[in-house]
Amino acid sequence: MLSRNLEKSLHLALELANKRRHEFATLEHLLMALTDDQDALAVFRACGVDLDKLRRDLANYLDNELSNIVTSRTDDAKPTSGFQRVVQRAVIHVQSSGRAEVTGANVLVALFSERESHAVYFLQEQDMSRFDAVNFISHGIAKVPGRSENRRTTGAEDEPAAGPTKEGKETKKGQEALEAYCIDLNKKAAVGKIDPLIGREAEVERTIQIVCRRTKNNPLYVGDPGVGKTAIAEGLAKRIVDGDVPDVLRTATIFGLDMGALLAGTRYRGDFEERLKQVLAELEAHPNAVLFIDEIHTIIGAGATSGGAMDASNLLKPALASGQLRCIGSTTYKEYRSYFEKDRALVRRFQKIDVAEPSVEDSIKILKGLKPYYEQHHKVRYTNEAIRTAVELAARYINDRKLPDKAIDVIDEVGAAQMLLPLSKRKKTITVKDVENIVAKIARIPPKAVSSDDREVLKTLERDLSTVVFGQEGAIKTLATAIKLARAGLRDAEKPIGNYLFSGPTGVGKTEVARQLARLLGIELKRFDMSEYMERHTISRLIGAPPGYVGFDQGGLLTDAIDQTPHCVLLLDEIEKAHPDLYNILLQVMDHGKLTDHNGKVVDFRNVILIMTTNAGAADMAKAAFGFERDRRVGEDKEAIEKLFTPEFRNRLDAIVPFGNLTPETMDRVVDKFIIQLEAQLAERHVALELTDAAKAWLAKKGYDPLYGARPLARVIQETVKKPLAEELLFGKLTHGGHVQVDVGGDGDLAFLVTSAPGLKATEPEAELVE
Repeated sequence: MLSRNLEKSLHLALELANKRRHEFATLEHLLMALTDDQDALAVFRACGVDLDKLRRDLANYLDNELSNIVTSRTDDAKPTSGFQRVVQRAVIHVQSSGRAEVTGANVLVALFSERESHAVYFLQEQDMSRFDAVNFISHGIAKVPGRSENRRTTGAEDEPAAGPTKEGKETKKGQEALEAYCIDLNKKAAVGKIDPLIGREAEVERTIQIVCRRTKNNPLYVGDPGVGKTAIAEGLAKRIVDGDVPDVLRTATIFGLDMGALLAGTRYRGDFEERLKQVLAELEAHPNAVLFIDEIHTIIGAGATSGGAMDASNLLKPALASGQLRCIGSTTYKEYRSYFEKDRALVRRFQKIDVAEPSVEDSIKILKGLKPYYEQHHKVRYTNEAIRTAVELAARYINDRKLPDKAIDVIDEVGAAQMLLPLSKRKKTITVKDVENIVAKIARIPPKAVSSDDREVLKTLERDLSTVVFGQEGAIKTLATAIKLARAGLRDAEKPIGNYLFSGPTGVGKTEVARQLARLLGIELKRFDMSEYMERHTISRLIGAPPGYVGFDQGGLLTDAIDQTPHCVLLLDEIEKAHPDLYNILLQVMDHGKLTDHNGKVVDFRNVILIMTTNAGAADMAKAAFGFERDRRVGEDKEAIEKLFTPEFRNRLDAIVPFGNLTPETMDRVVDKFIIQLEAQLAERHVALELTDAAKAWLAKKGYDPLYGARPLARVIQETVKKPLAEELLFGKLTHGGHVQVDVGGDGDLAFLVTSAPGLKATEPEAELVE
């Protein structure tokens, strides 16, 4: 617990008391002993204490002021309660900070808590305070110039950081700040931890030109995330190591500033500034040093106290302007506008270099240059066709990131996918098909190669839709043809899979077609009821509120839904009820397959099936037709649609799909559909339902209404079939299952023959319920 030096100091304090025949060992005896303790001596010197004067003052006090505690015993001095409190306090502080040993430096700090003692008075007389001691012990910051030490941050009253660190490496006192807070990119490149820089010749040449200036020799890379700003700086370090730079830079060393290490553990005001000043001083002393600060906007405000204006950027400004420090920075356009443009004094010290997103061809060259490194890591081989496909598909389908970053992610993930497979199933060569499958997973879109299961679904799509939606064969055929064109790769790549307007009376199956289409394709249906967007201000809910309005920090309902599920059926139900501003928003969606939200984020609609339904013109279609054999007026709502929707809106639709009124013949099939659904519900209660042909014809006749479609039939079934069955299920003979036969009774209404499940206790085996 106690260090060897401290044990010697405590024994020395008792010996000093015994030597003077003092009955007690006081704090002054302890302080006199600490003047010979190695750990305490370092603190005394850092705080500027005159040790000779301190020893004289203490000796004078001990010899002349403590006559009242002189005794005849010379070997039994006992420590005073103050002496014991100081040692105990030092032990508690060290234990709470996780240290293993108590040193003389810790006891010296604990001594200051006994303010009424002469020991503290003598220290204060030499202008030494507790804060001075703690500042040196914790951070190596000395009161006397030239005696500061660089050390790992410790507890407030821990011993100086010497010996093994947490990582197990030996750190010496006076370790250079560059090693502690910077990363030597040249060393990193020399051991092969940096990939080579491919291309970017113009940016590298401009960087070298700026670095060689006399003043303001500080390049600033500005570009979107993922375009390769950091790679330019790291690649420049690799070129320096390889000797592939002009002579003026052959001896340069690039240091990457680690802001995390610089800020970590700075507990007291001035700690951060002290560290940064040490780094800058060592950089200025290094004639060939170049400082690289990635995400340089983080230095603005770093280390500033509340209300203080002195942050890291202001500490850098003098060195940046004079040319004593060469600094390379990188930031994005967004942060450049938010931080740098507001600090004109900082901007003028940097020379801006725009780093644009490379073209597809340049990205292919970059990936071909990096290919050997990924082949070695993943133990596979990439074909040139796979590399080209990765870049082209990433550029087309991954819209939230930039080249070459997103293309590198694709080939990296393709290789990682192979490493997860058993050895017997791993491929030695990555092909185009492997890349296509990975891009489909990343972008959450269907793979380009249609699987056998998907092919079977597409083959029978029209037939399957016709089995659940009746009487709309023309509309279903138009829709199925468009889906097949898209999956065959013959559609316009910049547009959604299809833009359709379903028109027709209510209740004829417009919404149901969209639901069944999503179910058959195995994709999600995103439905928006346009009656919620009748006012102008409600449209902002779809793409997000503009800045300054409530909800600005929340995304738009439509943009978020498609961003999370890019491959889906988007149903805008009853679009004629929405405000006309919505039609203008949909123009770019239907034409270019993109929509920009309030934050400037572009959402991709190219894998969306856009379906809009409308009842516009339904009233005209309901009017009696002129002439013979014209009981259906399909498409006669065209005039109302042209009046409601602008020409540019209608011109972007792939098709206006008219839905006609349901015919009496169609109603028979609709009855079968509703009854099948009811049978499935009753099967869960172990009830079998049987309807005669007469009962089905009765329901079709009662439920037929050309104005309202199939919805009146659903109401008739609920009133005449479901309600009587509900009574029997809850209170009658069907509580434990059974059989129900429905027929038309003699009075022209439905009659129910209910049979309980066999083996159940019942008063009557059969009963007849007539409505």
